[in-house]
Amino acid sequence: MSLPSIDPALYPSQLAEKVAGFKHAFAPFAVPEPEVFASAPLHYRLRAEFRMWHDGERVDYAMFDSADPKQPVAIEAFPVAVEPICALMPRLRERLQRDEILKRRLFQVDFLATLSGELMVTLVYHRPLDEQWEAAARALAADLRVQLIGRSRKQKIVLDRDWVLEEFELGGRQLRYKQIEGSFTQPNGGVNRQMLGWASAQAAGLGGDLLELYCGNGNFTVALAPLFGRVLATEVSKSSVHAAHYNLAANGIDNVAMVRMSSDEISGALAHVREFRRLKDLDLDSYRFSTLFVDPPRSGLDDATVELARRFDRVLYISCNPQTLHDNVAALQDTHRIAAAAVFDQFPYTRHLECGLLLARR
Repeated sequence: MSLPSIDPALYPSQLAEKVAGFKHAFAPFAVPEPEVFASAPLHYRLRAEFRMWHDGERVDYAMFDSADPKQPVAIEAFPVAVEPICALMPRLRERLQRDEILKRRLFQVDFLATLSGELMVTLVYHRPLDEQWEAAARALAADLRVQLIGRSRKQKIVLDRDWVLEEFELGGRQLRYKQIEGSFTQPNGGVNRQMLGWASAQAAGLGGDLLELYCGNGNFTVALAPLFGRVLATEVSKSSVHAAHYNLAANGIDNVAMVRMSSDEISGALAHVREFRRLKDLDLDSYRFSTLFVDPPRSGLDDATVELARRFDRVLYISCNPQTLHDNVAALQDTHRIAAAAVFDQFPYTRHLECGLLLARR
């Protein structure tokens, strides 16, 4: 895919085309009319990553077009990024340009922002970082008023902290999230809030207990937990589990048990075909699960998790890949129907579309 063309005037028609494709693909499953959640047409990305291209003494942000992957495209402006990133980019480039210590063998720059105004920059190098670099980096961080991290092979230098704190309002609650550098976070903050709002609306009134797979840093867990009696949430990433524990405590949530397990492991545990020491303090049989919530990777649900989903009255499914979602819905067609649908445009000007389905037992 080539670099997308950013034209807000074309955004409504491009989104309409993606929605039409979703409706056509899921028509065989009698999908109801989906709710459509559009993105802001500009300044929506909270994350941005750029290669740094060196041409003599000059250094520029660069991206690469898949149609010509060896030819860098210099990036003077990146209007899809949130405004704090856009404002910082030229200031940072100018500082890097005139500081040989910070510029030397700089390979990549990553930006991470929050809706609440925090900003982190990671500088990635093809050389070891020393005390000279750290002194220059501290001066840069103080001048630009950002969190700054340096990375090179087998080296990570954190000047202050390696996370930012996100905070926003949802349904009358003020939600807080620790977002760790290098871990997955939702790139489109505005659409993420809409995803959380839609999922919460579908879960309202369901009651019972919730099983959540692929919970990440607790993005959905924090929003959904108050709607259920108890929640069992699973995740495999150590850093995400650490962040999820922080986020649950920061939001005063005490009805969630977190376990570091994969989806097929928890499937085996619930089916009593395998035992895990990680679950020794949990009485799985005491849970009264009414709902399964999943937000899987692009590969979708594996066969064991599809079989687990059959046991639930309702499956609330957020997908970043309509094709694997389609395959999973087809596999569950004999036991579940689509009760509600939504599409979330996390990535305007691309073919990518995130989807949400509420599946109810027939």
